[in-house]
Amino acid sequence: MTAPIRLALLEPDIAGNVGTLMRLSACLGVPLDLIEPMGFPLSDRQLVRAGLDYAARAVVVRHIDWTAFATARTGRLVAVETAGAVALGDADFQPGDTLLLGAESRGLPPAIVGAADLVVRIPLVPGSRSLNVAVAAALVLSEALRQTNGWPKGG
Repeated sequence: MTAPIRLALLEPDIAGNVGTLMRLSACLGVPLDLIEPMGFPLSDRQLVRAGLDYAARAVVVRHIDWTAFATARTGRLVAVETAGAVALGDADFQPGDTLLLGAESRGLPPAIVGAADLVVRIPLVPGSRSLNVAVAAALVLSEALRQTNGWPKGG
C-alpha cells in the first residue's frame, strides 16, 4: 500500500478551522499533523463544534514544534502559499506528500517555504488575497487525492 497524502497545519490560530479539518481528515482517511504552538486549547468549544463526532475518528498527530514535525515527517513537503511558484492545476502530487498550510493570520514563514519540495498556490481572481485555510486545504487535498488515486474506496 502506498503512503497516504497527509495534511499539516503550522501553528493554527482558529479552533473552528482545525475542527473542520479534523472532520475532513476523518471523512477522507487523511492523517492530520498539528504543529504547535496553537492559538487555542484543543478542548476549545469551537474546535469541538466544528469537528462534531468526526474529530474522534480523525488520525491526528500533534508535534510540539516545527523541529519535531520535520524530524518525524517522511515524503515530500508541499507548501500551500498565496505566492507559490506552481499553480494548483499544474502541480504534480505524489503518494506520501504532506500538504502544509500556515497559520491563518500569517501563513508560512519564508524559511519553511524555502525548505519545501513544492510550493503550490490556488489561483484567485485579481484583488483576492486568500481563502480560508480549511477551504484552501480541502481544494489542494482534493486535487492531490485525485492525482494519486487516494480517494476512499467503496464510499
